[in-house]
Amino acid sequence: MTSPEAKGPKVPPSYPPRTPPPQKKPMEPPRPQPATKSADGMPLRTRPRMVVRNRRTAAHPFRADEWAPTKAVRQVLETVRGWGYPALNEEDLASAVRLLVTSAVADGGKRLSVHLGDQDRKVLVAVLSHTTGAPDQTVLGTVAMLTTVDSVGTDTGEDGRRMWAVLDGEPRRRPVHHAAAVRR
Repeated sequence: MTSPEAKGPKVPPSYPPRTPPPQKKPMEPPRPQPATKSADGMPLRTRPRMVVRNRRTAAHPFRADEWAPTKAVRQVLETVRGWGYPALNEEDLASAVRLLVTSAVADGGKRLSVHLGDQDRKVLVAVLSHTTGAPDQTVLGTVAMLTTVDSVGTDTGEDGRRMWAVLDGEPRRRPVHHAAAVRR
């Protein structure tokens, strides 16, 4: 039989108490949040951003190299075919994508992206170069000359240079003008 005294004297815990081991990864400091109000309490004005709602969209990122235009054309045609535009002139769409992507590659960035959207039987093709480049207005003129292109444009923002074209998914038939018979 053992008595409580046989266990030995009670020893107080060691001082200072043990501390937990340090974390393996140091905590990341909180990321800065964009300011929504200026110093005087007034809301800051931000540049309007492109917002797409209630329509189909697709985004295709590419490396900005010599093969980007061919890859972009292939993926854009596949996407738009899936949306069901039987009357869309695919040659115009392919030409517009090829011209816009080639211009974005010439901006000298490492990557680019092609964004698609549709609404009211029209297809939007927007190409972002993700770098600020000198706008090449000749490309937009060439794209605007395509038969089914309704409008083109470009702008530069925080995310780089953006070029876009809107193509008619159901082009209207143009009236045929017959030469008037000449009476003698």
